[in-house]
Amino acid sequence: MTDQDPLPLQSFETALSELEDLVQSLERGELPLDESLQKFERGVRLTHTCQEALKQAEQKVQRLVSLDPGAGLEPLDHDL
Repeated sequence: MTDQDPLPLQSFETALSELEDLVQSLERGELPLDESLQKFERGVRLTHTCQEALKQAEQKVQRLVSLDPGAGLEPLDHDL
């Protein structure tokens, strides 16, 4: 798989789980350099997949909220 190859369609949860596994593998530091680079490249593509899924979810929420102007959105981080 090259850097330009698209990822197969997968759910956000699947992509995130794979990304977490890749990070743990890289953090252990036991892989040869070539394999580490391949895993890093895969991780970058998985990150983009997750970011796109989150962006689409946010857009959907915004559309749903716009259907009911009284609903409004409140931030979840009240204490920050």
